[in-house]
Amino acid sequence: MLLQASSITKHYGVTPVLDGVSMQINERDRIGLVGVNGAGKSTFLRILAGELNADTGSVSKPRELKIGYLAQNGGLQGHRTIMEEMNSAFGPLLEQERHLQELEARMSDPQELENSVRYEALLAQYADVSEKFRENGGFEMKNRVRSILHGMGFGSFAPDTEVSSLSGGQRTRLALARLLLVQPELLLLDEPTNHLDIDTLTWLEQYLRSYAGAMVIVSHDRYFLDATVTAIVEIERHAATRYTGNYSRFMDLKAAAFDQQLKLFEQQRKEISRMEDFVQRNIVRASTTRRAQSRRNALERIERLEKPNSLRQASFSFTTERRSGKEVLRAIKCSAAPKPEMAPLFQNVSFEVKRGERIALLGPNGVGKTTLLRALIDKLPLRSGVIEWGAGVSLGYYDQEQRELNPANTVLEEVWSAFAMQPEAEIRTVLGNFLFSGDDVRKKVSALSGGEKARVALSKLMLLKANVLLLDEPTNHLDLMSREVLEAALDEYDGTLIFVSHDRYFLNRIADRIVEMAPDGAQHFLGNYDEMVAKKEVMKEWESSQADNSSSSVQPTVSNYEADKQAKREDRARTRKREQAEADIARLENELAALELEMASPEMSTDYVKLREKQTEAEQKRELLDEVYQAWEALMEE
Repeated sequence: MLLQASSITKHYGVTPVLDGVSMQINERDRIGLVGVNGAGKSTFLRILAGELNADTGSVSKPRELKIGYLAQNGGLQGHRTIMEEMNSAFGPLLEQERHLQELEARMSDPQELENSVRYEALLAQYADVSEKFRENGGFEMKNRVRSILHGMGFGSFAPDTEVSSLSGGQRTRLALARLLLVQPELLLLDEPTNHLDIDTLTWLEQYLRSYAGAMVIVSHDRYFLDATVTAIVEIERHAATRYTGNYSRFMDLKAAAFDQQLKLFEQQRKEISRMEDFVQRNIVRASTTRRAQSRRNALERIERLEKPNSLRQASFSFTTERRSGKEVLRAIKCSAAPKPEMAPLFQNVSFEVKRGERIALLGPNGVGKTTLLRALIDKLPLRSGVIEWGAGVSLGYYDQEQRELNPANTVLEEVWSAFAMQPEAEIRTVLGNFLFSGDDVRKKVSALSGGEKARVALSKLMLLKANVLLLDEPTNHLDLMSREVLEAALDEYDGTLIFVSHDRYFLNRIADRIVEMAPDGAQHFLGNYDEMVAKKEVMKEWESSQADNSSSSVQPTVSNYEADKQAKREDRARTRKREQAEADIARLENELAALELEMASPEMSTDYVKLREKQTEAEQKRELLDEVYQAWEALMEE
């Protein structure tokens, strides 16, 4: 065990944030810490890191435990250069390196060479220090710095670039890069995927999968959690519950647990109702009074289950007022820049959009995805190229920076001023669906959190009823539950979507075509993110085989390429089936465990009819579990 947090409570004023939260972290643990916005995840992480004191409770850990903590948007400050910041992670090693250099200088001194005894002692000392330096990774130090800087997107930056000249997002990325160099035994990361493009995210996932220490990660990136963690701790209603598995497994387990709790609650409610009815009918009859009194006493001893409640969540849908024409958009050889004095970020970007398509714009940070969206809605001029919108198009735009919101307005004023012809009651109903109720609608926009501002912007977008939505990072600032709701709403939307997102889970569910932007043009991929990655792999293999075959004058055929594509499709299908079988196994095992627990309860020892029913149900579950296991084993053998 590396760390034990016991019964942690924390209040801000009279508002409870954490109430008796406990968590144990063992060596090599990979824990994802999840919960809705405001659940206390960042507060709990700060308490674990020693950055904040709990009101009550304790955090126990070995004194020598090295903890690395990355705060949300916690970028490096100061006037050091990038390389100076990275080298500072190797304090003791740098001292050893300086000692080695001093010994080398002495060894080259002619006076030392003249004294053979002293020179032999110097050689022995150099060998000893050099061996320790090697054991501590000193000779790999510079390679590690270069590798991590490249992986975190700083490969093209000059080593003497001052940290103060970087943007806020870049400083946060650099802080994470430095933390990875330190290699603490316990990593505490608060939203480490903020400000990362997909290439950097992929690199970070691979790095963390092989990381030797333990980690606790707060993240709203479901794809990232699936790739990096092996346990989920959910903070809900000020308390924590631990689930084994990644995020997808957690969702299955939580749904199964909720269903089981609801089923047990309903069963108990029916049993209590039956007993109360018996008491009411028989308490006044002389022949049955004693039995009725016995039932009444039994009723009083029952520990009543609370009805499981799911947290209140936003509820909305996007509709269109009218249908657009079939041809929605043509962008031809476009280039643009965010400011007049800047060079274009991209050139020769062309694509077409048909009615009902869902187009994702992808590319590395700084390639101009947001700039292109703003050019499409005429907020920025093109440097070159043509944008042609089709007939009957009505546009709705979601700005990730929420620049369209007036900070001086209240929530109600902000939405009502945009839709002044709507009755106040209707505006309040819409805001209620976005979790603004009662006095919440009188909050100033300037006082809202990032997630609350996002919900205000989405409420305005919903009321607009546009048939083409342009969305710039719509899942930013939203918690996991709100992201699920947004995806469900966009799934049902019958208009056209053009969006920018680094949320690969969102991309997989929503996108049906991807335009990957580069400074000199764009590539087009049919399908979602995973399908794009698979196609890139196939193309890479095909190009590699083409290069190999060209030396022997054997050209790859289209049929080989198609066969490769088909094989990849079949492999992905098998993977999805295996994952579904594993999810079914987990669900059935949980349901079976709950049934066995129920059959072992004292109440069952006297109710043989119900016990027999439960035994029959358990047998059916076991048979079904055996069938799923057989199917899973067959899939694993393929």
